[in-house]
Amino acid sequence: MSTTNILLLCGGGGDEHAISLLSANYFESSLATQPQFNVLRVELDAQGQYRTADGESCELNNRKQIRFENPDKAPWQVDYAIPCIHGFPGETGDIQSYFELIDLPYFGCKAEASRNCFNKITAKMWFSALNIPNTPYLFLSELSASTVKQVSEAFEQWGSIFVKAASQGSSVGCYRVDNIDEVETTLAQAFQFSDYVIVEKTIHARELEVAVYEIDGNIVATVPGEVVCSSNNFYTFDEKYATDSQAQTHVVADVTKEVSDLIRQYAVSAFKGMKLRHLSRIDFFLTDDGEVLLNEINTFPGLTPISMFPKMLQNHGHSFAAFLSSNIETSHS
Repeated sequence: MSTTNILLLCGGGGDEHAISLLSANYFESSLATQPQFNVLRVELDAQGQYRTADGESCELNNRKQIRFENPDKAPWQVDYAIPCIHGFPGETGDIQSYFELIDLPYFGCKAEASRNCFNKITAKMWFSALNIPNTPYLFLSELSASTVKQVSEAFEQWGSIFVKAASQGSSVGCYRVDNIDEVETTLAQAFQFSDYVIVEKTIHARELEVAVYEIDGNIVATVPGEVVCSSNNFYTFDEKYATDSQAQTHVVADVTKEVSDLIRQYAVSAFKGMKLRHLSRIDFFLTDDGEVLLNEINTFPGLTPISMFPKMLQNHGHSFAAFLSSNIETSHS
């Protein structure tokens, strides 16, 4: 049996660095069940330095090799990469661009699709272009008296708003505003995380999620699961990942077949239309009056013990290891 050398790249040095390491654990355990794969785990830190699990400095060069700090140690040839990095530079398309530059096959969405989904403004433009309903929003490129006035007028119309840094993941730089006096200070906070900010109408709705993935040449959309946040909170970074989180997740949401089918239809349309690849978690709102709205797309969903993507995939009848093998072998062949 021929073997494939897989670089499992994790970390990234951003706000989601620690979560990336947990997701990498899941990849590592799944790949360990597949004897055709040799895996080298390498962590990327905030200074752009690569280190092995043993702490040894190394680098990925344009010959698709991991070269080690010890000159006497032979380079490790990389056949395939898994960029298990949430947020920058993984979901932003940066690391994928480098892989494409050196012609290294890799797992997950390509660079352009990653960029389009990670930027909330670009993503919403795509949702509308694909005729998929989404939340009303404003796009801001600067903080000024005129934009504060514009947002204040929207607040008066909508009653409550969400202010979000356009290019952040896991609810980083995301704030709910229920008091018009907090508009300006909240916008200033969001602009600290991104050059662009999106302001959305607060939607009182259930939060539903769908795992959409490729396996054996087919695109699969699972039945929606549901996230139930504590009290009137939204799904913040801490609600997602803290050990004392009060959020509850249900792998199968209690919705009608009609609603489930519509959400899955929209999810597949978004996956195909935005040229996603291998995996995604696509999040929706279901309003009290039954309206379905696409919220956002996560092109590299978390794989922690409480993450929804692997649970929904398994509930649909697929093993994560088989899903991985199918895509690695198809991409690498």
